[in-house]
Amino acid sequence: MGNRFSCCKTRSHSLFKRKENSLNQLSTATLSTTTNELKYDETILSLQHISERELTAINRDPSIHPTAGPLFVQRSCINQSCFHSQASLNETRLHNKSSSCSTVFLDDCTISHPNFKLMIKCVSMAIYYHIVNRSSDNVLEIFDEKNYPLKASSCNQNVQFPEPDFRTIYRFMRTLFITAHLSSECAIITLVYLERLLTLANVDLMPQTWRRIVLGAILLASKVWDDQAVWNVDYCQIIRESSIDDMNDLERCFLELIQFNINVPSSVYAKYYFELRQLAEKNDLIHPVEILNEYRAHKLEAMSRFCGNYYNNPRKNFKKWSSFDSIPGHNHRKSAAVIS
Repeated sequence: MGNRFSCCKTRSHSLFKRKENSLNQLSTATLSTTTNELKYDETILSLQHISERELTAINRDPSIHPTAGPLFVQRSCINQSCFHSQASLNETRLHNKSSSCSTVFLDDCTISHPNFKLMIKCVSMAIYYHIVNRSSDNVLEIFDEKNYPLKASSCNQNVQFPEPDFRTIYRFMRTLFITAHLSSECAIITLVYLERLLTLANVDLMPQTWRRIVLGAILLASKVWDDQAVWNVDYCQIIRESSIDDMNDLERCFLELIQFNINVPSSVYAKYYFELRQLAEKNDLIHPVEILNEYRAHKLEAMSRFCGNYYNNPRKNFKKWSSFDSIPGHNHRKSAAVIS
């Protein structure tokens, strides 16, 4: 029994067979796991890229997506003669002045510094079309002047709010912007926030809600755009019937309805600016143009800093050569000999 070679009979055949079966089971499990992983990877690779997917509802928002047309453009095309019949503007239409080689007619309106009066008129016109061509009559309590009046005559619950005309909207906008010392760029941001609210909250401007909705958009636009923003208590000095608590509630509800998204991309700002200018041309708004002179050229930044430095350079009359030999006062250069 102590010999190193035992004479006992073992069932080696059954042990080898059992080991072979376990190896087969292990390989089968590994193969199935690998197949599942491959299928999982294939499903991942088959997913559509985010840029190729269909645009969601928020991406169709014209105040967010740069390729979506603004809402006021669509509503202004419903009845183009509506403004001319109700606003009753009797100004004669100015003839377009064409520029020539010697005379250039331009207006003091650029995308970075829009004309103040023109932008207030354009935004008022866009708000007017939103009210006249509204698609629903949904009213939120926070925007209803019957519950939160901005004028003493609106305190009565039975008061009827007439359809506002263009002049009424323009006077309201002009009073707020002039008194609060807001810029013309702030008017464009106001319209962006207003259409963002109409899209996300599924509401429309109505005769009893348009003032408070526009006021809420101005509150946000003045704080986002201007570095030295107007406080809410300052608006209470402009609108005597309002209170500071009412202004705070209006601003908070406005932010909640637009999902706290106050970002305005530069592409969206540019889109609204050019669409507002086109709206002004369609509705014959006064768009004064003047002859471009030297002062206005510098004011409109017609010349870049590089061109200004070039014209102020005393060496601008020198001829361009490949060397400095022709420049007076410059020593002639001697070519250095190369010794190999």
